[in-house]
Amino acid sequence: MVRTEWNSISLAILGIGATGFSVAKFFERQDIPFVFADTRSNPPLLEEAKQKYPKARFVLERFDEHFFESIEKMVVSPGIPPDNPILEVAREKGIKLIGDVTIFFEHARAPIIAITGSNGKSTVTSLIGAMAKKSGKKVGIGGNLGPPMLDLLDKKTELYVIELSSFQLELAEDCQGAVSAILNLSPDHLDRYESFEHYHSAKQRIFIGAVKAVVNRQDVKTYPSSKHNVAVTSFGVDLPEADDFGLCDQLDELWLVGSGKRLLRAQDLALMGKHNMQNALAGLALGSCVGLPEDSMIETLKEFRGLPHRCERVAYIDRVLYIDDSKATNVGAVCAAISGFSMISRRNIILIAGGQSKHDDFGALRDPVRKSVKYCLLLGQASYELSQTLGDVVPVRCMDTIEECVASAHAEAKPDDVVLLSPACASFDMFLDFADRGAQFQRAVRDIDNQYSSREAS
Repeated sequence: MVRTEWNSISLAILGIGATGFSVAKFFERQDIPFVFADTRSNPPLLEEAKQKYPKARFVLERFDEHFFESIEKMVVSPGIPPDNPILEVAREKGIKLIGDVTIFFEHARAPIIAITGSNGKSTVTSLIGAMAKKSGKKVGIGGNLGPPMLDLLDKKTELYVIELSSFQLELAEDCQGAVSAILNLSPDHLDRYESFEHYHSAKQRIFIGAVKAVVNRQDVKTYPSSKHNVAVTSFGVDLPEADDFGLCDQLDELWLVGSGKRLLRAQDLALMGKHNMQNALAGLALGSCVGLPEDSMIETLKEFRGLPHRCERVAYIDRVLYIDDSKATNVGAVCAAISGFSMISRRNIILIAGGQSKHDDFGALRDPVRKSVKYCLLLGQASYELSQTLGDVVPVRCMDTIEECVASAHAEAKPDDVVLLSPACASFDMFLDFADRGAQFQRAVRDIDNQYSSREAS
């Protein structure tokens, strides 16, 4: 490669994947030349990228001095960790590193709701999107969930609802007057972050430049730090102050309340699990901050049943409920699911967990498991570690397949029990992804349901 090849190209996209493609599309629409770069020698989408962006230059695996001397700004895909050697060299050379989140906030021309958290963010993002659609607004919904955020940019859009991961927030510079929320925070992605505090710091960047912070009263880590001067609205599963959102018990009925009045009976929520009351309250708080009509929000809460593999009801067989929570890839999500389906009177949950560890502290599962789980079936690489952590508080068994787990759970379950797939781990040791894991669980449950129905009919 010779120096003259670069000419006036001073912008690079690092990462040939979904985010990189969306950035490339954005630059191409504006006729901005760019270099497409990747630390891999043969990324899976390379040929597709070359076909879609024939004007782009490509640099793979090895980055020479000419590259670093020519590039002034680099858009970094969120999957690339901050300590990647290429980024370290780029910083030394004075190259400005940004993410697609910075470009999005600079170019969006409608109000933005920005949502992050360890658990529930996809559910809340989708819920608010449904509320906005119910009210008749043209809404763009995406980010970490669904379409990349740059693909959503449209002059006709009236509201953006954006889910942001900690990876995306690492390079966030200014949220440009967004209504921002951290729904909850528990240790996650400790295979990427040095500590929980580093993970927390990444999440806190969602409040930079925000006009309003929506926070969880039960989780102090969701509040903006003192350096962020931003107004706060809160939600929580307790009685709120006048302008906040929460729960109240009136005449033996539990109500979702907000802005000083009763809004919806808890029993009328379509979402399953007690923990989804928090998600519903977060949706109400965020929607109210951008002026969504109250009736549209309430009607949506009566209809919205959640997303696939997130506390999704699969079947009810012989008075036993089967729940697919395959998306619960961290300990905090599993604790929330156990709490959501537990009974006060007895242990009623058969938990299916395990997979590829993300270096979470499994010890945090001990107390909720002790209180609510009657039997634990374990899968995958982390099954031994989980059995060592939980084996003295609940009977455990390590299994080879998801089908064996479902069969064993069915054999052990009694009326009013819940069979809960909530893994606390990534899925890549045995499955394509969390959706594949959930689909295989659902297939195994439906096989049992069909067998049971056949016996009932004969």
